[in-house]
Order: sequence, then structure tokens, then C-alpha cells
Amino acid sequence: MLLTIQDWSLPIRNPVFLFSILLLTILVAPAILQRLRIPGLVGFILAGAILGPHGINLLEHGEGIKLLATGGLLYIMFWAGLEINMTSFLKTRHKSFAFGMFTFLLPLTLGGLGSFYLLGFDGRAALLLASMFSTHTLISYPIVNRLRLAQNEAVTITVGGTIITDTLALLLLAVISGMEQGTVGLAFWVKLAFGLTVFGAIVLGLLPLVARWFFRRVESDLTYQYVFVLATVFLCGLLAEIAGVEAIIGAFMAGLVLNRLIPHTSPLMNRIEFVGNSIFIPAFLFSVGMLVNLNVFLKSQNTIVISLVLTAIALLTKWLAAWATQKLYGYSTAQRNLIFGLSSSHAAATIAIILIGYQINLFDEEVLNSAVFLILVTCLVSTFVTDKTARKMAAKTVISPLPESVSPQRILVPFSNPETVTQLVDFSFLIKSPGQNQPVYPLSIILDEKNARERIMESQRLIEPLLQHAAERQLTLSPIHRVDVSAVSGILRASKEILATDIVIGWRPKISATEKIFGTLHDQLMEETAEMIFVVHFTKSPMDFNKLKVVFGPKTHQEPGFAHLSMRLINTCKSLNAALYLIAPAEATFAFKKLAGSNLPKEFQTNTPDHEEAYFSLHENPDPSELTVFVSARQEACSFENWLEKIPAYLTEHFAGESFVLVFPAI
Repeated sequence: MLLTIQDWSLPIRNPVFLFSILLLTILVAPAILQRLRIPGLVGFILAGAILGPHGINLLEHGEGIKLLATGGLLYIMFWAGLEINMTSFLKTRHKSFAFGMFTFLLPLTLGGLGSFYLLGFDGRAALLLASMFSTHTLISYPIVNRLRLAQNEAVTITVGGTIITDTLALLLLAVISGMEQGTVGLAFWVKLAFGLTVFGAIVLGLLPLVARWFFRRVESDLTYQYVFVLATVFLCGLLAEIAGVEAIIGAFMAGLVLNRLIPHTSPLMNRIEFVGNSIFIPAFLFSVGMLVNLNVFLKSQNTIVISLVLTAIALLTKWLAAWATQKLYGYSTAQRNLIFGLSSSHAAATIAIILIGYQINLFDEEVLNSAVFLILVTCLVSTFVTDKTARKMAAKTVISPLPESVSPQRILVPFSNPETVTQLVDFSFLIKSPGQNQPVYPLSIILDEKNARERIMESQRLIEPLLQHAAERQLTLSPIHRVDVSAVSGILRASKEILATDIVIGWRPKISATEKIFGTLHDQLMEETAEMIFVVHFTKSPMDFNKLKVVFGPKTHQEPGFAHLSMRLINTCKSLNAALYLIAPAEATFAFKKLAGSNLPKEFQTNTPDHEEAYFSLHENPDPSELTVFVSARQEACSFENWLEKIPAYLTEHFAGESFVLVFPAI
């Protein structure tokens, strides 16, 4: 179908044109907003508000968007049920139940009173609004997972409490929705009880049997498995509506039922996450943003007042629930803050409640916009509080690393330039521990194109000098030639296959415009892997240095991978018979010396910088015999500080003609 003049008029209604813009937004918005430190969930909502009918009116909130939004809402609720750790929930079920009731009843009671007396809502609207305060979405859970705090009891009871409070809030939504539509009476309660009984029998009794049978019969076909899961979600949503409750309850229950049948590390879960993150969830959040009318905030002071009051009630009541749980079970202040951080964000169920309330005319546009404001603020507060608290807790957690003899050291060396791979491999053997019989794995990535076969043969030919070099030095190599869709994908797959502990990769001083938006190869690797990464740049052979200048950040010693990093540095000094000059805070120096013990190099000096800028003056007195090692941190690491992001630019400007190593410890 050819585009007509009408298709170019605003708002865009042509489905192909509309879907193209939506996908481009999903592609570009997260990359841009990530640079601004804005969470992706918030970013999609902002994008929808800007491009929607109340923004620049580029896109219409039509049937196509509504269809994707409905699918996305059910998908979010399904995923919420799927992500809950049922094993942890059962272990702490009594404490989870207590927290679940605190985080449901306190927001419901105080929120209802506040909505009724402060904002003047009638009884039903105030109660439904209060049920919104009772819900929460664990958007900051990945933070505690990365920092290895997922097994902390404060985290497990918060996750368990999510099941209770969200389920009760959604059931309350069903009752209030029926009351508003004038269908509540004896027949309503009988129908609801009967419907829920039949619904529970089918979903909790029959569905697990059918799902288990299906997964056993179709073990290898991921496509059929995924379609079955998707069909189950929407079928459960339909059954919930037939039973007299909202479809989101059915989707949530489908997630809980399939929870034990879909392992969190399985290919099927990977596909569920991929499709959800790629299409369904961004489209839903985008559609929510399209409902936001920014003009309401500018024209009506009442909307601003409602927004501030709702947000204050939401945060205060969640904090009170965390405080009550702390006092009941004797948790620390940090654990209380962690509970509050995880449970303070409102997203999936909150959006569902507000949208349904808006559709049945309990809420007007002011409340809808205020709720979106609440979502934006609480998501930011949740992320900030959880991140700050989790970092402090992780810093105090003593993690005992495996002895080097027990934990095999496997070093992966991705390369694209055969002329520099020898230096990368030589450095890999410098950091390798004595007694380790694992080979070093040089990795060549060939893009999956028509001439891939020829390029593999060329790569095998070009690596022959490296094999000869290794043979002369009695070094063991195991080259890998991988065909993949991208360099990052190939590195990640190879790293998983060989169970890599270290990745040694070359420095790329020039960054393209695309990499500035979507991140460099190093950035993408750090986001997707937890292993130690060495980014190296050599102007001569690594074997020609006799001194190591190692720069530790203020909190490097708090990293889980600090012990292994220290051993890598000591191995390098031993291999080169080199002196060690450590520039680090007193705490990090003490921790390093304690780990090194008798292995500390004979020539060992230390220096304690008195301010951050001291780290950026190391180029002033270059020493050709000295190799400078900068230890940085990933953004999600407990030792990360904002000024560490300046190091790559500093190296590009001042160390272009010098040798250096940039290290990101394992997390």
C-alpha cells in the first residue's frame, strides 16, 4: 500500500509508519537516556509523553498502540509472577506474610484517609487510589542481584511480600470495579466466588499438569515453548475476566504457576526476557506516556498539588511498612532502607489500577497525570536508595574467594588485529597464576556474512605467527574462531562456553558517533559479563617493563573480585621480576598487603592520594620502563564513583603514546 498525502499529516495513522517510529523510539531512547542516567522505564514514558497526542502530536493513541499496550500490561504482570523466587518465599513465608500485610494495610489505610480527607475523593475513588499505594514493582531488584545481596533476608521477604500485596490490591480492584459498574450484590459475590473457584482450579490445578506435559513433549523447540507460554498468559487473562476479575490477575497467576517450570537461566527464560524487553514492555510504557497531558500541569495547580500529595503518601507509607518490619524482626537500618528501596517503586500494578480507574470514570485526567508523576519519582527514589544502600552493604560483606588452585583461571583474548594479538597473549601469561595448566584462548570473531568461510580460513592463516611465537616460549594456546552476528555477542558466547575468569582485550582510542550513543564494545561487555576485564594498550612488548605503577580507586578493596585482582598483579610482578608502586587509599593498601603476604614484591612503594585530581596527574613524569595499571569499576559495582568515568578520556588524551592497562574487577 502506497503512502498518501494524508499519511504524512499529524498525527500519523498509517500502521507501517506508526510502527516504524515506535520501533525507532524503542531503539534510540534507552541509549540516549542511559547517558543521562535516566532509567529505561522512565525514559519510555517520557518518550510517549513527548511524541503522543498531548506532546508534539506525532503519534495517535489508536487501536494499534492500544493492542500493544494491553499485551504489554499482561506481559509485565506475567513477568512479575515469573521473576518471584518461590523457594526464597517459602523459606521466609511467615516474615514475608507479615511484611506483605504491613505494605498492603498501611498504605491502604493511610492512603485512603489521605485521599478522602486531603484530596476530597469519594469513598470508592479513595479506596481504589489507596490500593495503588499498596502495590509495588521490584524495578531495583537487578541492583541487589548484581551486588550479590539477593540472598539477604531483607531482600527475600520483600520479594515474598510482593506476591501478597499485589494480589490483594488486584482483588480489591476487581471488587471496586464491580461496585462502580453497579453489579455488586449477592449475585455478584456468588458469581465472583464461583468464578474464582473455577479459575483457581483451572490455573492452579490443571495448568501445571498441562504445562509440565507440554514441556516434556517439546523439550528442544523453543519456538513452540514460547508460543505456548504466550498463549497461556493471554488465556489466563481471558479466564480471569470470565471469572469477574481483571485480566492482569490471570497473567500474574500464570507467572506464579509457570515459575517452577521455567528455570531462570534457561533459553526459554532468555527468550521471554528478550521479547518482553524488546517489544511488549517498551510499547506498554510508551502508551502510558501518551496518556500524559503535560499541559494539565501547566494550567492546573490542582494537578501539581495532587501529584505531590500522592507521591508523598506513596513514599511515606512504604517507609512506614519497612520500619514496622525492621522493628518486628530486629533488622538493621541498612536492611530497613533496602526493604524501602525495593518496595518504594510503583510501576506495573500501579499503572494497571490507575488505567482501569480512569476507564470506569473513577479518576479524571488530573489523577492519571499525577499517577504518572508518582511513578517517575518513586522509580527514581527506589533506584537511588537501593543502589546507595546495597553498595554500603556489599562493601561490608566479606567474600572469601576460591583459592587459585581450586578455581581454574581461563583467560579469553578477543582480537581483531593480528599485529597486536601477540602483546595481548603475552600479557595474559603475565597475569596467569603459577601452576595453572589452562591454556590461553585467543578469540577471532567473524561476522556472519556470505564470505564468512573465507574469512575463517584467513583468520586461521593470520594467527599462525602467534602459534609459532607461543611454541618458542613454551606457552599453550587454544585458538577459537567464532562466527557470530556481532563482536560482543561472539565474545559473550565464547566466555560462557570456556567459563572464562578473565577477558583481555585491546584498547580502542577512537570512538565512532554510533558508539557514543549505544556504547563502545568495552561498555557493552561490562554490562553483559561479570568477569574481570583487562583493557590493554602497549607501545612495546609487555615483557620489557620492570616496574608496575598500580592505581586503585578509593573503594577498590571492597569489590568481590579484589582478591583475584591482587593475585593477578602479584603474578605480573613475579613474571617480570618488577617493582611495584601502589597508588591507593590507606585501606586499599592495607587490604592488598594482607592478601599478598609473603608474595609481596621486594621493591614495594606506596602513595596515598589526598584528592581525586591526584589520579589525573600521573602522565606528568613518564617512565618508559614503567607500566601503569588503572583500576576502575563498573557502574553497578559497589566501588563505583562518578569521577571514574573520566579515566578513558584521560587515557586517550595523555597516554596515547604510553603503555597502560585499564582493569575492571569481577563483580
